[in-house]
Amino acid sequence: MSHATSDRTARRRSARRAEGSPPRRRVSVVGVFGELLITAGVLVFLYVGWQLWLGDVIYGAQANAEGAELSETWAEQYEPTEPAPSATPDDTADPAAVEPVVLPEPQGTEDFAVMRVPRFGDDYAVTMAGGVTRAGTLDRARIGHYPGSKMPGEVGNFAVAAHRTTYGAPFNRIAELRVGDAIVVETEAGWYTYRFRTLEYVTPDEVEVLLPVPQEMDAPAGTRYLTMTSCSPLYSLAERIVAYSVFESFTPRSDGPPSSLIDAAGA
Repeated sequence: MSHATSDRTARRRSARRAEGSPPRRRVSVVGVFGELLITAGVLVFLYVGWQLWLGDVIYGAQANAEGAELSETWAEQYEPTEPAPSATPDDTADPAAVEPVVLPEPQGTEDFAVMRVPRFGDDYAVTMAGGVTRAGTLDRARIGHYPGSKMPGEVGNFAVAAHRTTYGAPFNRIAELRVGDAIVVETEAGWYTYRFRTLEYVTPDEVEVLLPVPQEMDAPAGTRYLTMTSCSPLYSLAERIVAYSVFESFTPRSDGPPSSLIDAAGA
């Protein structure tokens, strides 16, 4: 066999072997980096989904359960006292005439109250704690009390803050409040009912909303206010949404839950 014939035969065998074998994939740095980016993107998407949706559901349910548990603890620990012999019950007394008990400001991030808002659902019962830092209060699915602002039932501005998204989002539905809606703050002393009045949108540096009379510099306080603040719009820190309410009545624990909660539950 000639050299040329042998060479052609070898080439045909090599071609047949090549046709029967899958092509080898060349691994490049760019390809590996691209796959890593895709994997990272999927993980980020899952994390964001957890934080914004599933996590809120879980944190929110846990926050409501903790608030309800704190409320039950106060009810169990309450010991009614015997009225004075000369006292005569008056069923016609105006609840608004009952002077509210003003508790001392919470120490640090201490839990001190539970907020209930019928507009947000029958199971809404979020614990309130001192401070408005993320790590100490807000990221614990709490409604935070601005240090130095008034306490429930006190003349002046009782100012609080909470997340609108993430960590249970206690104020997620704050924009749904309607004039006259009850906002009830429960403490170990009893229930403080406020009635919603209006919403306002401000810039983050507009701290005048925390004044004793919101937005009124140097005005002496003669009314009891509740100011609720959160971020706006949703998933943004560009503005603050502010909900203003005014005090309606205080219901001592000895009288049981106020009509603002009972009527809402029966509606």
